[in-house]
Amino acid sequence: MVLIAPSILSADFLQLRAELLASQEAGADMFHIDVMDGMFVPNITVGPFVVQQIRRATVMPLDVHLMIESPDRYIMDFVRAGVDTLTLHIEADRHLHRSMTLIKECGCKAGVAINPATSVESLVEILPEVNVVVLMSVNPGFGGQEFIPRSIEKIRRLKDLINRMGLKTVIEVDGGVGPKNAAEVIRAGAGILVMGSAFYKSKDYKETVRAIRSA
Repeated sequence: MVLIAPSILSADFLQLRAELLASQEAGADMFHIDVMDGMFVPNITVGPFVVQQIRRATVMPLDVHLMIESPDRYIMDFVRAGVDTLTLHIEADRHLHRSMTLIKECGCKAGVAINPATSVESLVEILPEVNVVVLMSVNPGFGGQEFIPRSIEKIRRLKDLINRMGLKTVIEVDGGVGPKNAAEVIRAGAGILVMGSAFYKSKDYKETVRAIRSA
């Protein structure tokens, strides 16, 4: 079954606890938390302290995506905050193998993310070490962007690479995903759908989840 991961970047932070509860009741499977530093991407969001507060507010898995420079410096901070999956960008970590090993040794799932201009082939050496690949289908930094159409073919190529290597790595697609394109994204090989605006700007969270499930 494809998993649905609402991205809290698009949630109402003044009502965050209520948003978390409503998302859970609607049938979401996990929460996606974007961490941005204003350096790797042109935006600043949350840090380990906020993630820790979210952990106290929900039992749902926390999928934390570090869009920051030198992310290896903060692995332990986020592990202690209570994350379940920690994803680092291949473009930002010079010692990715070491970082993935550390994340797994801490009992978390290890993820690697790639930007739209980064090739699928760049993942060959690290794929056996990761649980999840976050394929960015928008340029990272801001919510509400349009899905990049070429991402569909990129998802297919990544799925084919994973199959050829005999791995069970899950593809997580992040950016511009919603009920209108979910079916195509799923058919291409996605196992986790990150949804920000398409989820939190919808009128009915349960109906949004139902629409995705029907895809």
